[in-house]
Amino acid sequence: MSILYLLIPLSLILLSLAVWAFFWAVKHDQFEDLEGPAHQILFDDEEQDFTEEERRRRADARRQTKDSNVKRED
Repeated sequence: MSILYLLIPLSLILLSLAVWAFFWAVKHDQFEDLEGPAHQILFDDEEQDFTEEERRRRADARRQTKDSNVKRED
């Protein structure tokens, strides 16, 4: 029974620490974008690593692929 005098304050301290951590995370926008990092891992190449010419070339290739896929569906 005497252990309750230790466990109750300890549990209240842990609870207050968890509540503080939650409000800190909300205040510092830790829950703003939950899906973005999960989707970013799917992309191998980062656009900012390429030169401007390479970005244009890749965009043109994507456009051509998209256009050819649309023509096939018609």
